[in-house]
Amino acid sequence: MQDTLTNLRIQDGAAPAPTGPLTLEDLYRQHRMRLVRLALLLVDEPATAEDVVQEAFTGLHRNWSNLRDAQAAVGYLRTAVVNGSRSVLRRRKTARDYTPPHVANARSAESLAMLTAEHQAVVRALSQLPPRQREVLVLRYYGDLSEAEIAEATGISKGTVKSTASRALDALQKIMAGN
Repeated sequence: MQDTLTNLRIQDGAAPAPTGPLTLEDLYRQHRMRLVRLALLLVDEPATAEDVVQEAFTGLHRNWSNLRDAQAAVGYLRTAVVNGSRSVLRRRKTARDYTPPHVANARSAESLAMLTAEHQAVVRALSQLPPRQREVLVLRYYGDLSEAEIAEATGISKGTVKSTASRALDALQKIMAGN
């Protein structure tokens, strides 16, 4: 029975009681595994549990000169692990509950697959136009902008918008006829 308890203490990271003043290293050897198990039960993820315990020991190191005694250090560590675990759980909940303010309008592969065949052909043909022509047509027919608004958005004159749109529609028609 005594051998079993000794083996459990060794597996637990506990070493024989130190002779002399207790150091942070002694506390680490004696209590680390127990604190990791505590954190693991709270956060349910080994790497995160180890991070929480490491943060607790880091905090203890920063405040080592303000400690009353060794028992205060163990209590400090236990409280720091519980509070650190709570913080992890709060951050997880916040991340799960977060809804982005808006969704990007970029087309996914799934949405393109669901478009009608004709619409897909138009999108493919648009991608073959020169950039300025594509911009003008997209702003006009998908963005519902007027010629004046397109001119302002693209930095070209209203007359250039008209002629570019006309040339783009002709080019689009030729591309569509070839497909």
